[in-house]
Parts: sequence; structure tokens; C-alpha cells
Amino acid sequence: MRSWIGIIPSDRKIKSTIQRMILYNVTVSIDPAVNDEWVAYMREKHIPEVIESGCFLEARFCRVNGEEEGGMTYATTYLCSSQEMYDHYEANHAAALRKEFNEKWAGKFAAFRTFLNVVEEFKAK
Repeated sequence: MRSWIGIIPSDRKIKSTIQRMILYNVTVSIDPAVNDEWVAYMREKHIPEVIESGCFLEARFCRVNGEEEGGMTYATTYLCSSQEMYDHYEANHAAALRKEFNEKWAGKFAAFRTFLNVVEEFKAK
């Protein structure tokens, strides 16, 4: 009988990797008057620039259902491999990207950031 030990990673190794991952979520409520322009900016410029920093594995750009009056709300979630990689992003890339964003959309948005540590991941079989 052939042994798969050493060929397939143990659950402990998989969980250890997942537990180190960080979800960095930015939720933005944008003025409806600039919504279409802002969405294009996010898709074509801002999100690709964040990904090009090399600090994130992927991003998801989502429309929030049930937003409050006066704005359209979106959440962008970036997946980062570790806290160290996120810290690198903060130290080397975040300030310039936020400055450009804030200057371009001043007075047109409200935002908050959420950091989540992935505890465990479940996928359909």
C-alpha cells in the first residue's frame, strides 16, 4: 500500500497558513452624483494599483445591499498572505494611494477600514 504522508500537506499546515491570512476590507459610501466615475476609477486604477503593490493576493469589489440614504456603498476586500505583508503595504504603499484617493474624491465619500484574521476557511466539496 502506498503512503501519502509527505505528499499531501497535513491539516495542521493548511490551517496554519490560513490562520496567518488577513482580510483588509475598505467600505466606502460614495456620493451618487459621482458613483459611475468613482466605480470606473476603482476598477481601472485604484484596485489594480493596490494589487500591483505585490502585497495582496486578490481583491473583491462588492456593492453593499441596503445602504443608507445619501450614498451608494461598496466594500473592497483584499486578501493578504500575512500580517507582515500587510505591514509592508502600510509602510511602503498605503500613504501615497490614500493621498491620491482623498484628493480626488474629497467631500464625496465616507470610508472605514476593517481588518480580519482568517481563522478557518470552508469550501464547497
